[in-house]
Amino acid sequence: MPFYVYILLCRDGSFYTGYTKNLEERARLHDSGKGAQYTRMHKPKRVAYVELFDSRAKAMKRERAIKKLSHQQKLNLINSRNIR
Repeated sequence: MPFYVYILLCRDGSFYTGYTKNLEERARLHDSGKGAQYTRMHKPKRVAYVELFDSRAKAMKRERAIKKLSHQQKLNLINSRNIR
């Protein structure tokens, strides 16, 4: 089963990074205020970036790596492979 690492663009311009098995359901949870504490306070605008992995361990490792990036580095990553 695939796992997704995603970056949400929040309405205040910040980013939220997470991983999930079901991207559509997870995005709905974030939108409804039930996804994560961060996205309750920083309302999501859209999914800005997605990567697909074949294992939970690989997805978690990539999520941690992305979370360590600066805001500008995340913006560069999103712009390099935008999913609009």
